[in-house]
Amino acid sequence: MAQSVYFFGNGSAEGTRQMKGVLGGKGANLAEMTNLGVPVPQGFTIACSECISYLRDGKYSDRLRAEVEGNIARLEQATGKRLGDPKNPLLVSVRSGAPVSMPGMMETILNLGLNDRTAQGLAKQSNNARFAYDSYRRFIQMYSDVVLGVSTGDFEHVLKARRLTTGAQSDSDLSEDALRNLVEEYKALLRNAVGSEFPTNPVAQLWGAIEAVWKSWTLKKARDYRRVNGISDDLGTAVSVVAMVFGNLGDDSGTGVAFTRDPSTGEKKFYGEFLVNAQGEDVVSGIRTPLRIEEMAHRLPDAYTELLETQDRLERHYADMQDLEFTVERGKLFLLQTRTGKRTAAAAVRIARDMVAEGLIDRREAVMRVPAAQLDQLLHPIIDPSVRAEPLCIGLPASPGAVSGMAVFDPDRAEERAASGANVVLVRDETTPEDFHGIVAARAVLTARGGMTSHAAVVARGMGRCAIVGCKDMEVDLEHRRFSVNGATVAEGDWLTLDGVTGRVFAGNLPTVPSEVVRVTSGALAESAAPVYQSYSELLGWADEARTLKVRANADTPRDARIARGFGAEGIGLCRTEHMFFEGERITAMREMIVARDESGRRRALAKLLPMQRQDFEGIFEAMDGLPVTIRLLDPPLHEFLPHGGEESKLLARTLDLPRADLARIVEGLRETNPMLGHRGCRLGITFPEITEMQGRAVFEAAVKAMRRGIDVQPEIMVPLVSTVEEFEHQRAILERAAEQVLGVMGETIEYLIGTMIELPRAALTADEIARSAQFFSFGTNDLTQTTFGLSRDDAGRFLPTYIERGIFADDPFQVLDARGVGRLVRIAVEDGRRVRPDLKIGICGEHGGEPRSVGLCHDMGFDYVSCSPFRVPIARLAAAHAALGSSR
Repeated sequence: MAQSVYFFGNGSAEGTRQMKGVLGGKGANLAEMTNLGVPVPQGFTIACSECISYLRDGKYSDRLRAEVEGNIARLEQATGKRLGDPKNPLLVSVRSGAPVSMPGMMETILNLGLNDRTAQGLAKQSNNARFAYDSYRRFIQMYSDVVLGVSTGDFEHVLKARRLTTGAQSDSDLSEDALRNLVEEYKALLRNAVGSEFPTNPVAQLWGAIEAVWKSWTLKKARDYRRVNGISDDLGTAVSVVAMVFGNLGDDSGTGVAFTRDPSTGEKKFYGEFLVNAQGEDVVSGIRTPLRIEEMAHRLPDAYTELLETQDRLERHYADMQDLEFTVERGKLFLLQTRTGKRTAAAAVRIARDMVAEGLIDRREAVMRVPAAQLDQLLHPIIDPSVRAEPLCIGLPASPGAVSGMAVFDPDRAEERAASGANVVLVRDETTPEDFHGIVAARAVLTARGGMTSHAAVVARGMGRCAIVGCKDMEVDLEHRRFSVNGATVAEGDWLTLDGVTGRVFAGNLPTVPSEVVRVTSGALAESAAPVYQSYSELLGWADEARTLKVRANADTPRDARIARGFGAEGIGLCRTEHMFFEGERITAMREMIVARDESGRRRALAKLLPMQRQDFEGIFEAMDGLPVTIRLLDPPLHEFLPHGGEESKLLARTLDLPRADLARIVEGLRETNPMLGHRGCRLGITFPEITEMQGRAVFEAAVKAMRRGIDVQPEIMVPLVSTVEEFEHQRAILERAAEQVLGVMGETIEYLIGTMIELPRAALTADEIARSAQFFSFGTNDLTQTTFGLSRDDAGRFLPTYIERGIFADDPFQVLDARGVGRLVRIAVEDGRRVRPDLKIGICGEHGGEPRSVGLCHDMGFDYVSCSPFRVPIARLAAAHAALGSSR
């Protein structure tokens, strides 16, 4: 019979850190710390698989009950205490712990085993009745909330009233008598809410708690967290049952959360917070604003010295920054948890680089440590330093970024407003895990209470959200949806600007400037003055050494091309020529071409566009000197360039000397029921070959002019929306004639490629035919996804969130490349195309080219390059390295 329960305690454990899939992260690390000799309370862990079985069957087995009872007996023997013993009671915590860290998303219960008799025994045993009844009232509140479904807010109202009537400033000021009375009030509250008494049998309490932890795997906040972070629903959570140690025994006791390095900056310094005479949830919940960890050296000096030694030992053992939870019970230190700490992108790149320098990890591991998508944080703007504005208040800078948005005081409303396109700042007195969906929707989080290790801080840092916590001067009025601070009032809908680097909160919508990385990349800031950039640059240098995929950028102007090159782009994978026509005299000439009655009229208009296109192409060749530039021929339907009524139509008719009625007939004649599948792409070039001819001439003339200035030009011309080889060959012939004419007249020779965009299923399925003529394929996965799924990218947003929420789609297929369907078409095209033309160059130019999982799929299929928007180039570079290193492990 497979083992389902694993014991740890007194220096040995039945598990190790390699068993996260079985014991969850918390259970595996408790076992590992025990084996290392770190002071950990004794306990046992129920395997994750039992959670999945329980959720599937709706019950647990007799075998598991027997195994748990056997481990309770072992725990009683190890501690010298007994569950339910009125003289020497064993109390335990019941904690969740998934294989992948999900901080705050599932349930924990402390002080389990208390009832009226064991509370009296605990009071005598500890010689501290106040502590015993403080623990008892906490247990009733947590158990009632987690297991019995009575909101913790109801208990908080009673607690607040008790503080007011006794004059207590904080919970720790409540007397023994006040706490005894609270226990009775809590039991009465529960009795009125559920119609039954609080359960007193400790074994029944334990199984109620275990089942509640299993059920918490399916809570909305947990499902949302897994969806946002790409965690499987099939993992389940382990349950760790651990002997209680108490931080609320008096001034020689306490509890805290700490990181072995600063999780915001990555600086190598011990970083954290603690509270004297408190239990763990007081710190992470934000109920009390904690003390800085350095203060512990004065309050609990011996425990602090041991904690410093332990944190250094654990970081070296795990070779990564650790997030620790600890309790000090009457001067003795206990570690309750260690896990890999959540960190900002700035911290991630610095920690990775520093740990290489310290010899803890190698470069390969450093590259793998930083999630590719997290680099996006380093490109976030900052508040313009030239702006003079007085902050409303200053809090703790929990997670960086500069964000403006409307104040919203409720997570549901934040989700609703964000879905309608609003920029939202979620304002709370303190956040709880139930607010997670609001944090996901908001651009930033602001709280009046809590510290740098509170729930809001940890979750926001992990998600890259700007967050400021612990603004003590704020008075939050949730009922009236407003807060007051230093004489000012901010109501729901008012704009705020948060500076997550300094902790400053401003009224209004302040202007921002580019981030440090962007400023160095653009030449506006010296690298020597940019420590974040230095870490970022060195890490990406290591990534470039590891990857085999090239990374290009989608860029339509010389400016975009220069930005892309600054971010490390190795060419342009998509230059959309139509974007060059939408401004000034160009749009007028383009419209003149569209409304022309015959070919000669179109050619007159195209002659005006030719020098404009040539100038743009020459600028792009210059910006990409020595690198390939893929130029896509005109793709969108012509009606997109025309006005549809109003003053603009009047002006156009007057400019072109055309009766308005004639213009209206032309516009109406170009209207299509389904333009995405209509007269666009190569179909335009076949119907009006003079368009392809003009664009081809512009490319080759620009290439010659740039080459004569000493620029190394590598043009690649891409024919869009091809479905048959005949379409491609028609357009290729026009381009080759244009090249022959231009190069012949100018007396130059230039190497160039002509290829196609694979964006229709038929093109993918007949790739072997197309590859006989095409020199490269670039997969336009935006349209290929639309045509494979039969989805409109512009309209699917109405129902795709429901599909994802209900598990019909694992991901939005327009964000993450669909491996089973679209990916299979891509693989067929790659394999069939290279069978005919082994040197066929393969790339991707949809936005999937900058999405890490999609980049990994492209690597696996043997692509030559991916192409994405300029600001996603760093992400693609790191993702390509992850793919190369992951496949070689």
